[in-house]
Amino acid sequence: MQRYSAFSLFSEALRGHTGWERAWRSPEPGGFYDIIIVGAGGHGLATAYYLAKNHAARSIAVLEKGWLGGGNTGRNTTIIRSNYLQDDSAAIYEKARSLYESLSQELNLNLMFSPRGVMMLAQTHHEARGYIRIANANQYQGIETEYIPPSRVKELCPIISIDGPRYPILGALWQPRGGTARHDAVAWGYARACCSLGVDIIENCEVTGINRDAGGVTGVTTTKGDIGCKKLGIVVAGHSGKLASMAGFRLPIESVALQALVSEPVKPCLDVVVMANTVHGYISQSDKGELVIGGGADGYNNYTQRGSFLHIEETVRALVETFPIISRLRMLRQWGGIVDMTGDRSPILSKTPVPGIFVNCGWGTGGFKSIPGSGWAMAELITLGEPGHLAAPFGLERFREGRFIDESVAAGVAH
Repeated sequence: MQRYSAFSLFSEALRGHTGWERAWRSPEPGGFYDIIIVGAGGHGLATAYYLAKNHAARSIAVLEKGWLGGGNTGRNTTIIRSNYLQDDSAAIYEKARSLYESLSQELNLNLMFSPRGVMMLAQTHHEARGYIRIANANQYQGIETEYIPPSRVKELCPIISIDGPRYPILGALWQPRGGTARHDAVAWGYARACCSLGVDIIENCEVTGINRDAGGVTGVTTTKGDIGCKKLGIVVAGHSGKLASMAGFRLPIESVALQALVSEPVKPCLDVVVMANTVHGYISQSDKGELVIGGGADGYNNYTQRGSFLHIEETVRALVETFPIISRLRMLRQWGGIVDMTGDRSPILSKTPVPGIFVNCGWGTGGFKSIPGSGWAMAELITLGEPGHLAAPFGLERFREGRFIDESVAAGVAH
């Protein structure tokens, strides 16, 4: 893999940038691999990378039905945080957040990780009590968060209106080491690193069937032919249920669209991430000046990747009350991603009823922030055949046992 550096940039500039190599190879699929990962989004690529890096696996293929990073990885609002209440959730999200801090150096690609801080507004007394509880839990978990008063909220975010007409701001849960990163750069960085470790990334290769015998999985049928494997990882977010059906089992998930939008670019005015869960909107500013705005998931099951007027009205109306300064901005573009929701709004990292098949899904609206931790835990699960400490709480058996990890209630929001 060609190493990026200031020197390489300077030397390529002198020769007209004619010497840059492809960021990753585009091989034809082989006939057999030890491990196949279905899904070349952030989670799938991170799984393949940590399989190769941490566990010395070398016969790995990542299959993607479209283009690399073209699913939810390229359709999110890039928020990174780990201030969850439940110990199990906090552990895997904090692992991901801590990995993000040095990931640009590790992958030799600038992921534009910006630890600008994440502020979750308390706009009801019930919400304020909940956030104080989370701040106390985070201290016990070793995660740096604090509950701050309205004056501190205004200091950190001068454009905010703390005396809103419906929901005045009573305080906020503040995680100073949370932030954002460039979503497509995360996928590209992992792809380059996977390629350098010998992983085959095969795009435009849709899995149309999963082959198995009495002993477990034997391979997959794709639009590029049959490919054999010993182990199979399903890491396809909102399409997990469809792949599980091909393998002969069901997953306790449902797929819905999560919409977002960006405004026209403006001068820097917001250097923190703000989440307003009572009115269900969140906002940050990109490096290009756009205000990145998101809200809740659709209230019905669907696979659409388009936006809707209803979402614009509900989300923007809520945020304009808190940020009056944005009321006259024009929308630049809008989109949707297909997210996979479990009943307790926590992920599934698990073995399945079919020997050799492992599944990583159910991240819902919190997928981007968890990519490094998810890949780390999934690679350990596939290699050992049993979950490590990060993945162990998130097995499929918890739904049968009634052992839920209910973050939607605990944290007040599933993001």
